[in-house]
Amino acid sequence: MERAYELMQLELPEGSIDSDELEVLSILIKEYELEHFPIPSPHPLEAIRFRMEQLNLSESDLSNILGARSRKSETLSGKRKLSLGMIRKLYEKLKIPAEVLIKEY
Repeated sequence: MERAYELMQLELPEGSIDSDELEVLSILIKEYELEHFPIPSPHPLEAIRFRMEQLNLSESDLSNILGARSRKSETLSGKRKLSLGMIRKLYEKLKIPAEVLIKEY
């Protein structure tokens, strides 16, 4: 990590030995972190809320995406599971990965 940090502070020309070293170190660091510190995928409803916040969307905006207002309310409260159609719309409109939305909850 220390060496990668040192290399990142430099303006390395593409294709240089140091640039190649930084690329290899970055790959090794990424693989190490994935193996030893995996990040679990988020809860589907939390992912929806987070994405809405990122896009500055209101719950009424979500109603427009999912359909009926009651459907949005029941879905966000956890009373209604996401349907395949909802998952497709959320993936298409909010760009939330389908593998996050299909997760059991």
